Amino acid sequence: MREKNILVIDDDKIILDSLCEFLTLEGFRTSGAETLKGALAKLEQEHYNLVITDVNLPDGDGIELLDIIRENHPQTVTIVITGYGTIESAVRAIKQGAYEYLTKPIIDDELRLTVEKAIKQQSLISENESLRLQLEQKYRLENIISHNYKMAKIFDLVEAVADTKTTILMAGPSGTGKSMLAKAIHHHSSRRNKPFIEVSCGALPETLLESELFGHVKGAFTGAVNNKEGKFMAADGGTIFLDEIANASAALQAKLLRVLEDRQFDPVGSNKTQTVDTRIILASNRNLNEEVKQGRFREDLYYRINVVTIDLPPLCERVGDVRLLAEHFLRVYSAQHNRNKLGITDETMEHLECYSWPGNVRELENVIERATLLSKNKFIGPEDLPNSIKQEQNQQQETYKLMSLKGALAGPEKNIIRQALEDNHWNRQATARALGINRTTLFKKMKHYDLYAEAERLGLT
Repeated sequence: MREKNILVIDDDKIILDSLCEFLTLEGFRTSGAETLKGALAKLEQEHYNLVITDVNLPDGDGIELLDIIRENHPQTVTIVITGYGTIESAVRAIKQGAYEYLTKPIIDDELRLTVEKAIKQQSLISENESLRLQLEQKYRLENIISHNYKMAKIFDLVEAVADTKTTILMAGPSGTGKSMLAKAIHHHSSRRNKPFIEVSCGALPETLLESELFGHVKGAFTGAVNNKEGKFMAADGGTIFLDEIANASAALQAKLLRVLEDRQFDPVGSNKTQTVDTRIILASNRNLNEEVKQGRFREDLYYRINVVTIDLPPLCERVGDVRLLAEHFLRVYSAQHNRNKLGITDETMEHLECYSWPGNVRELENVIERATLLSKNKFIGPEDLPNSIKQEQNQQQETYKLMSLKGALAGPEKNIIRQALEDNHWNRQATARALGINRTTLFKKMKHYDLYAEAERLGLT
């Protein structure tokens, strides 16, 4: 364990030397300063786990130093000492961020115990900061792996709206990464240091979901033996992500509409209104527009949440991302499970790229983790894949045998053209050049395979 570094500040040189000597004998690395100016110079030159400072210094106030440390050195813990201790000065020191307040003469046992506790506190602060940085790194948009043009447009949209209060609705099949993208939006915003709360509306019974979101008061229903804070209050100042929102009951939808409009709600069984400052992100794997037409989802709520909509494409429309994601997951799980895997064979990758992936990215991740654990070779081979993936390609090949050559080639040709368009940002001249055909031929094929209509929907014509 690395030696902890302590800075002691006192204008009385005898006390300063005595404290430094005592702390050095206790196993700490110590430095001393007799003035505020000298202390600031040392803080700029080196990181200190702990600062012990006198209140009265010849060129300033030790309490003022607390503000500077809190602003510029947030991972450094402070202890204040003085020969003129009063309750008022002690309260002031604690309010300004001091961990503890000691009065002279300093008793060795008291100092030893206080320093040990302060160092533990500093370790917790450093650990929390490290975890926060790891989370920020994990949920950076750059870590969402894709070369797909649709995903690139989504990333641009996220960057534009992440640091706003705008409600975001995410649509797309299960397993496409809606939860991860919601976390990326949160960590890309100024709310990143506040809570991110995720609630799966489909995982809770309807009777409990309202209480889970808005809390309840004691006696509100059978089993409510205490007051309970809901998820919206827990996410105050941060972000709440409501997944599978189509499962919300009519009563809950009415409450959600009020929260979206006023950021206010009443806990279950209470008439006391609570107000929150919470960013709301919602997701659904069902078509909410269709749910509205069927009378299962409130029209006014739908239009209230449909401010910024992000449509996440299924993995079968991102064939070019399969290789990228598979290789990424192999690196992740090889390290996590301590397996020395060098790669994925071409034959295996062909199986992966031909599979329809009904479970999307989540299914691909599970398949690669399973293969990483079970494979006995350095490279992942076809034998390491589930039978369902290999059987689907075999069925496709059998189907082609029953078709004309033109019909058999139609599906692969469409996929190749779509992938080339996406790789070239739907620029037809660049795509035609990449495919080795002229623009007229490309245009006709796009019309034939309905790719031109797809480009129109994306606003790319």
